[in-house]
Amino acid sequence: MTDVTLLGRILITGGIRAVTGLHIGGSPGALAIGNVDMPVIRNPVTGQPYIPGSSLKGKMRSLSEKVTGAPQNRSIGKDVRIHVAENRDQYDRYWVNPLFGVPGEVKFDVPAPTRLIVRDVPMDEGSAKKLLAVRTDMPYTEVKWEAAIDRVTSAATPRQLERVPADTVFAPMELVFSLYLPDDVALFEHLLTAMQLVEDDYLGGQGSRGSGKVRFEDLMLTAKRGDTYGVVGTMGEYKTLKELLQKKDEILRWVRQSFAL
Repeated sequence: MTDVTLLGRILITGGIRAVTGLHIGGSPGALAIGNVDMPVIRNPVTGQPYIPGSSLKGKMRSLSEKVTGAPQNRSIGKDVRIHVAENRDQYDRYWVNPLFGVPGEVKFDVPAPTRLIVRDVPMDEGSAKKLLAVRTDMPYTEVKWEAAIDRVTSAATPRQLERVPADTVFAPMELVFSLYLPDDVALFEHLLTAMQLVEDDYLGGQGSRGSGKVRFEDLMLTAKRGDTYGVVGTMGEYKTLKELLQKKDEILRWVRQSFAL
């Protein structure tokens, strides 16, 4: 990697609302509370479910790879393939690589570090209090019974799916986008696209069965210049991602002005 200069950062803060029940799986042995076949991941200290930054970033990347047509050239498990840039030409061709990053073992130089950092998102305090007050099936969660149907014998095997109930809010959410090159403004626009892709798809597991629809809300953008690392401006607050996207051109102009690009 050549010498790089941090031009600045844009922080996107807000929350994520579960529109339908949300299941992001944890380890049955270590994290299950009670006898549930498919538990959710929980904070080991508070016991509250949370959204791992890796799950959110991974979903954004996976959907972005499909939109760009990036070749799925790396197997990471049974029936799971991802895109990994094999050379500099491929890195430049698909914006998922500079935005979301490449593995450390790539054998070519990249012009700048990964642009996007995604933090873990805890459960909002208000939602946590509400869920405890209504006495859900398990602490903070519901248990959804499902039946797996054998397509040969038609036999049904029941199973329990733990989900965070619909209307639960996770906050504060923080996405950190770093600008190293003047052209990175275009990558920031792609980040907004990736967020929209998640809203139109699902987060976590069992999405084709109704789980995992989410909505970004109460969004605010904060710009910090690299030379002083001081806040040079804010944009928002946008109640929904749709509202933010309606102002996309104005936001991109603000980004360019904030960093004199």
